[in-house]
Amino acid sequence: MIIDLISDTVTKPTPGMLQAMMHAQVGDDVFRMDPTVNALQEKVAALFGMEDALFFPSGTMANQAAIKIHTQPGDLLFCDKYAHVYNYESGGAAFHSGVTCKLIDGSRGMFTAAQLAEVTSGNPEIYLPFAKLVCIENTTNKGGGACWDFRELEKIQQITKDRNLSFHLDGARLFNALVAKNETPQQYGQLFDTISICFSKGLGAPIGSMLLGSKEHIHKALRIRKLYGGGMRQVGFLAAACDYALDHHVERLAADHQKAKEIGAVLETVSCVTKVEPIETNIVIFYVDKSMGDANFIQQMKDQNILLTPMGDGKIRIVTHLDYTDEMHAVLLNALQKF
Repeated sequence: MIIDLISDTVTKPTPGMLQAMMHAQVGDDVFRMDPTVNALQEKVAALFGMEDALFFPSGTMANQAAIKIHTQPGDLLFCDKYAHVYNYESGGAAFHSGVTCKLIDGSRGMFTAAQLAEVTSGNPEIYLPFAKLVCIENTTNKGGGACWDFRELEKIQQITKDRNLSFHLDGARLFNALVAKNETPQQYGQLFDTISICFSKGLGAPIGSMLLGSKEHIHKALRIRKLYGGGMRQVGFLAAACDYALDHHVERLAADHQKAKEIGAVLETVSCVTKVEPIETNIVIFYVDKSMGDANFIQQMKDQNILLTPMGDGKIRIVTHLDYTDEMHAVLLNALQKF
């Protein structure tokens, strides 16, 4: 038995999801003729109370399309130093949109309204890039699955309005935050100009993300998606998996969160573990001392068929997910207790 905790992207479609995929009605989505995709886009837009939505093959492409929609070359994007759009999208903001990223030194991937106000103050000079876009990520990947305080997001939105900045949410794991904080999609739909969500992480679909926004935003996104090579044909088979995930895999995220917290509690008792970050959702980040080293720790777990992710400098990540069973959980906890 392999216990893969590298990411929540490693899940396989469930039997029910496979059945939904096999029975999907499909058409050519480049011509907007795939009924399953069209229905999913309408469903998700309504769920968030936004005007329109567009299906994408990946969250990175959806985020990069959003950046392209809101900016012109030479503009400035504000995000946390841990932000996925800066760290893990291959420099796409610079490559695709020609924008500069202004990094904010937040905590666990989250900055405050006061910090944003400070870096966006003053009048633009001719030698400075034009401030145009604020991107936040909820939950924060590199920040250990942390959830933003919604009241702080409201304060940030007010700053974006006052200073004529667009506001984008990288919601790759937004449903984890919604379940953990007992919040609703509509709350976020009222706050952001555009939102990207992912179906292939905690929700367990094999592929699929979506960008939400106004009809004007999505009209622009349609061309940008084509420009990026993201036009797909009979993609309804994938959309059916995402639709199934929305209907069956959201509330169960609470089980992933509980397992993560139980893992964290055991890690606190392991002698070589020096720190465990606060755990709110399905990501566990912890540190091991130099005498052990992260590579050694990960190898010893791998020898027991348990796969973890190194993050450098003694930092290790564990991600719980749909395919991480109760049996696997018991084996992992036992292995950690005996470490």
